[in-house]
Amino acid sequence: MKLNVTDQIEAFEQLKPEWNELLWRSAADTVFGTWEWQSTWWQVYQPGRLWLVTCRDDNGRLLGIAPWSIIETEEGRLVAAIGCIDVTDYLDVIVDASCTEAVLNCFAAFLYDHRADYDQISLCNIPQNSPTLAQFPNFLNERGFTTEQQQIEVCPVIQLPSDWEGYLNCLDKKQRHELRRKLRRAEGGGEAIAWYIVSEEHNLNDELEKFLKLMAASDPKKAIFLQNEQNVAFFRQIMPLIAANSWLQLSFLTVNGEPAAAYLNFDYKGRIMVYNSGLSRDTHDQLSAGIVLIAHNIRYAIESGYQVFDFLRGNETYKYHLGGQDTIIYTLNASKSLEA
Repeated sequence: MKLNVTDQIEAFEQLKPEWNELLWRSAADTVFGTWEWQSTWWQVYQPGRLWLVTCRDDNGRLLGIAPWSIIETEEGRLVAAIGCIDVTDYLDVIVDASCTEAVLNCFAAFLYDHRADYDQISLCNIPQNSPTLAQFPNFLNERGFTTEQQQIEVCPVIQLPSDWEGYLNCLDKKQRHELRRKLRRAEGGGEAIAWYIVSEEHNLNDELEKFLKLMAASDPKKAIFLQNEQNVAFFRQIMPLIAANSWLQLSFLTVNGEPAAAYLNFDYKGRIMVYNSGLSRDTHDQLSAGIVLIAHNIRYAIESGYQVFDFLRGNETYKYHLGGQDTIIYTLNASKSLEA
């Protein structure tokens, strides 16, 4: 196998024709691993030196991408994944599933051969079932590294049944009653309540700006997050790219024609992923607008034949009330031996 490393941003454009094709052949196939997400994140944030490592066979076929960077920290030079950590939920190296061990072994050899370029390795947000967690530490340990897998977050997930009633029956009795009550209250009240998913008939930029306003209004922490110009720039750049690939599901609940709640989800490979939300807390809070909208999203996913409803990172209570079951993401840390 042939390895190559570059610190030039132009490499993203060069890899564009092959990137997603490799992703679809890998176990790391999520929207966060796409060329669109990875290249846009780097263009916006650029926290350090790009370290984009590729692996090819003797015929030049792309078999692996390690989208890494080297970041200067108080503890020294850190090898980190592109996208880590705040705006990306799942991250991994991208490896052709037919040759996982060989490519991971090559990446471990690369890290050993270039150990003078960095001090520590910290690869965040790796899903619990990733081959990287199962195999990569062994290849690193063989070369004298000390490795540690650290649980950093949970991602509650619903395995969707075939119909809405089946979903309701999976809920705890109390939560099933509460959800039905909130939906009845919303439907039977005096307010004119409607919901919709943004489609081609809408102006996407206008809808995204509407979402960002609701996002900022929903939580002081989110408002602070959106005060960072880079975070806002990332949202405005990545979402049109996601939408252009039909991976975006942006929905709104309106009360008397005014937006009261919103969910920005990703629609990717039979999986709905709840990326972020917005809520007008000053008005209509008594209607539980956020829960009503997410219930509509779940029902729509079931009726459309989706298999998984993924709440992504965070252990917020509402996710469990709606049937979420924890999956875990890890950080893989590695340290060089003193001899190295």
